[in-house]
Amino acid sequence: MNSLFSVSPCLRGRKSSLLAAVMFVVSAVGCTVGPGYRRPTAPVPDTWKGEGPWQTAAPKDAIPKGAWWQIFHDAELDRLEHELLQANQSLAAAEDRLSQARSQARIASAGYFPTLSAAPGAQRQEVSSNRAFAGSPPFTQSNFTVPFSVSYELDLFGRVRRNLEAANASLQGSAADLENVRLVLTAELAADYFNLRELDREAGVVRQSVEIQQKGLDLVNHRHDGGVASGLEVAQQAALLDSTATQLQLVLQQRAQFEHAIAVLTGKSASAFSLAEAPFDATPPAIPTGVPSEILERRPDVATSERQMAFENAQVGLAMTAFYPHITLGGGGGWQSRDIAALISAPSAMWSLGGDLLQPILNGGRNRANLAGSRAAYDESVANYRESVLVAFQQVEDGLSGLALLNQAAKTQQAAVADSRRALDIANSRYVGGVTTYLDVLTAQSTLLNNERLATQLLGQQMVTSVFLVKALGGGWDASEIQREQVRPALVQAAQQ
Repeated sequence: MNSLFSVSPCLRGRKSSLLAAVMFVVSAVGCTVGPGYRRPTAPVPDTWKGEGPWQTAAPKDAIPKGAWWQIFHDAELDRLEHELLQANQSLAAAEDRLSQARSQARIASAGYFPTLSAAPGAQRQEVSSNRAFAGSPPFTQSNFTVPFSVSYELDLFGRVRRNLEAANASLQGSAADLENVRLVLTAELAADYFNLRELDREAGVVRQSVEIQQKGLDLVNHRHDGGVASGLEVAQQAALLDSTATQLQLVLQQRAQFEHAIAVLTGKSASAFSLAEAPFDATPPAIPTGVPSEILERRPDVATSERQMAFENAQVGLAMTAFYPHITLGGGGGWQSRDIAALISAPSAMWSLGGDLLQPILNGGRNRANLAGSRAAYDESVANYRESVLVAFQQVEDGLSGLALLNQAAKTQQAAVADSRRALDIANSRYVGGVTTYLDVLTAQSTLLNNERLATQLLGQQMVTSVFLVKALGGGWDASEIQREQVRPALVQAAQQ
């Protein structure tokens, strides 16, 4: 039996491949109805409003592609970002969505080729002598069949091509969305990391203030024991010390929340993750901004919106093909015999060829409504794209102006810290000399703590704002990277299930 069937698959394979090639050529010469895609214009400024000379960056300071966080030169941050890329679950989900989109595009490309199916069967039955209109004795018969059928839709008006065009636009949109998820997550991690390091430094400031205030309490206690200071001064200093100790606990509580957030971003349980305190003396890096028009190619979220427009444009063309005829060619063949030994032979052969043409005439306005809805969806995608461009420019300007103002604020705050230290030294000297009351010392201690904490917070804000500016600039990404995400029909598909 195996020898009888051994010739058939090769024969069918050669015929199907030849037929697929012919059909592919026929589809390629057809026309494609519907609008061609052009990216709509969007308002683009000539220069950045908030750009200043302090932001000048050398070519070597360009944002590293694929690892933009390296611009901060922090080894611990580099390690955490690597762990995020390996284990973050939101990123894994986005990668799975890209794989789904790639499979959908392959499904769409299958429309370029004919479908071939076979349904071999074997049957043996006995016919009753009591059957209707029968006057002969019962008999037993066998029936063996090896039928196959082929069908193919001629893509004369571009329905299959538009379907693949839409699928490829969706695929590239998913690729851009993956890059946006990666950018958002890595930026969130960097921001959380710098917030945590700022709190490390702030906790150090508060601990130092606790030490200063403890020395102040020892001083007033000693003077109180000598009858020089009053009990009120002791109580005031003790209250200030206790309040500062409370502030330290609140700072550590905020730090724990950022530590837990970093744990989740790197794919770890918050209970099993810890990040040791470390000194924080960073400097905001010089960030090359480029020209505003580059934002259209550097932001993955803008690229996602742009690819959505391409998808909706293809959907308009797909809706227009419904007004044109659908031509389907079909055929069948195979062998049928009551004797399996004679199954694969010329007398047992059977075949059929045919075709269908479907021309919509009246369907209650369904096609017109579908076309109108597709055009409205395209117009919506254009509005969303232009909005995403405006938001991108806003975020860059926010970062530029924010860094400029924070830079000036940090300079004046450092002067305020120096002035506060000098004021505390003077207040201590005047108090010990009996020139003033201890209230001036308390005020000076509190002012110094507040100014040192604010200076530390400004440094943290500078680093976080730098992170968000790099994110607003696209993190070194380029839209050309998604162009390779495209499925094209290949003749090898004709021999695949």
